[in-house]
Amino acid sequence: MAVSEGLSIGALAKRTGLAVSAIRYYETQGLITPWRNAGGQRRYQRADLRRLSFVMIAQQLGLTLPEIRDVLAGLPGERTPTPADWTRISKGLRDRLDHRIATLRRLRDNLDGCIGCGCLSLPNCALYNPQDSAAKEGPGPRRVMAADSF
Repeated sequence: MAVSEGLSIGALAKRTGLAVSAIRYYETQGLITPWRNAGGQRRYQRADLRRLSFVMIAQQLGLTLPEIRDVLAGLPGERTPTPADWTRISKGLRDRLDHRIATLRRLRDNLDGCIGCGCLSLPNCALYNPQDSAAKEGPGPRRVMAADSF
């Protein structure tokens, strides 16, 4: 297949290991943008192989699809990202990853105190409520689902 013809969705699925439905989903999320050939079939750039690989890796690192979309917005859509592009992106992700690593370490180190805690807002919950600081916010598990908790 000539490069100018692009990759079919089946070829992209085979090369990335993703299901066709996942590729279509990522397309609806704005992570990749195919074009249509004369027959109306989706065609993808070779750069989409790396973009989708990045999506899979970023998800394993805990990034959300909106975060991934923001990162990919900084990549050139018309060409395969260069090593310099990926270096710039990885530097931008380091702070996020360092924060997540610190959160996971805190979770690991305090996990034994959480087992059996129940609501995770008790005065003795060292992980989510040190010194019962959530009491001033009202009753209930205030911090369990906070965006920066995990």
